[in-house]
Amino acid sequence: MTSAVRELRPGLQLASTVCGVRVIVVRAPAGPAPGITCGGEPMVPLDAAPSAPGPTGEAATLIGKRYEDSEQTIELLCTSSGSGVLSCDGAPMTLKAAKALPASD
Repeated sequence: MTSAVRELRPGLQLASTVCGVRVIVVRAPAGPAPGITCGGEPMVPLDAAPSAPGPTGEAATLIGKRYEDSEQTIELLCTSSGSGVLSCDGAPMTLKAAKALPASD
């Protein structure tokens, strides 16, 4: 049986119930957890997740990439790719851009 995430905290591992996406929470706001979904279905703690379905197409969420919500309060690190798209409270999460390194003159 799967259970909803009640609170996000750094280090928490989440899994999709519809594809092979797995993420680790890097940054999260205090308080109740917003609705984190993948492929339109709520993500669950890794220990409550069913076995990962096999590949079902091209990966939309990529391993090793960081995703953040529009307000930049939640950051997730993808540890396993899959075809589902990550969303926070119904809005798609975006790929976090790398910070530019300072020029070395």
